[in-house]
Amino acid sequence: MQRNTKGNKMQFEKLIYGKLIKRYKRFLADIILENGDEVTAHVPNSGAMTSCIEPNCDVWLTFHDNPKRKLKYTLELTKMAENLICTNTGVANKIAIEAIQNGVIKELQGYKSLKPEQKYGQNSRIDILLENENEKCYVEVKSVSLRIDDYLAFPDAVTSRGTKHLNELYEMTLQGHRAVMLYIIQRTDDLPFRLAKEIDKKYFEAFNEVTTKGVEVLVYQSCIDFENIKIDKKVLF
Repeated sequence: MQRNTKGNKMQFEKLIYGKLIKRYKRFLADIILENGDEVTAHVPNSGAMTSCIEPNCDVWLTFHDNPKRKLKYTLELTKMAENLICTNTGVANKIAIEAIQNGVIKELQGYKSLKPEQKYGQNSRIDILLENENEKCYVEVKSVSLRIDDYLAFPDAVTSRGTKHLNELYEMTLQGHRAVMLYIIQRTDDLPFRLAKEIDKKYFEAFNEVTTKGVEVLVYQSCIDFENIKIDKKVLF
C-alpha cells in the first residue's frame, strides 16, 4: 500500500490478479496467477478470515521487489460473491488516520496533533493519539471483515489482545482522558454491524462493561475498488 495525498484515499499499488489455492499457517497463502505461475504470498491478517477467503476465490496481490523481503507478494483483496474485501488489517489504521486528517470522521475533529502507535497501558501501543493542550483522546482501531448472515461482525476469532485493549481504553477514561473504539468495515457489503458474541463472549462482555462506563464507539464503512480504499460513511450501531 502507498499513501495518496489527494483526498482521504489510500491508493493501491498495481494489483495482480490470481486464484487462491490455500491459506495456511495464518500468514501464508498459495496463489496461482493468470499466467499460470504459482506464488506464495504474505497474508497480513492474524484472524480466522471466515467469510473472506476460500479455495479458488478471486484474490489480488501487490508485488514488492525488496531484497530484504522473503515473500515478494502481499495479499490485499479478496472477492466473495460480489463483495470486495480488504484483508490487509494494517490498512484500517492508515485510512482512519487519513479520514481524521481530512475531516471525514466528524467525531474526532478539533485536535491539534495526531500521533500513531503511542505507548500506553500495559506494554501496549494505542493506534491513534489525538491531543490538545489539555486533552488527550485515545483511539483504538479494529478492522472488520467477518460476515455472519446479514451482519458484519467483530471479532472473527477469540481475541484476548482485543479484550486487553478495551480494558486499557477504560483505564484512560479513569485518568480523565477520552477513549474511542473505532471499527472500520473493510468490505463492500452494505450491512449493519454487531459484535460476534458467539465467537468471543469475553470480548463481548468487556465491550458492554467499558462502553457503559465512558468508552465511546464509532463504526465507519470503507469504500473499496481496484485503485483505492477510503472511509466512506458512518454506520449506526
